[in-house]
Amino acid sequence: MKRSILTNREQVIFTLLVEGKTTKEIAKKLNISEKTVRNHISNTIQKLEVKGRASAVVELLKLGEITL
Repeated sequence: MKRSILTNREQVIFTLLVEGKTTKEIAKKLNISEKTVRNHISNTIQKLEVKGRASAVVELLKLGEITL
């Protein structure tokens, strides 16, 4: 089994982003601050070496880390 490049939390957050949830909605659902959500997104963007959320989503889909 291949090891995920994302933490479980990052995977949940990007799955919710793909479902169209806002940062605020994700924070509320996961009972964490919006800043924490943004930090997880930032960390993922850095790991993937891409420019933004949309590019991160595309890359994660390509890698099979998240699905539509």
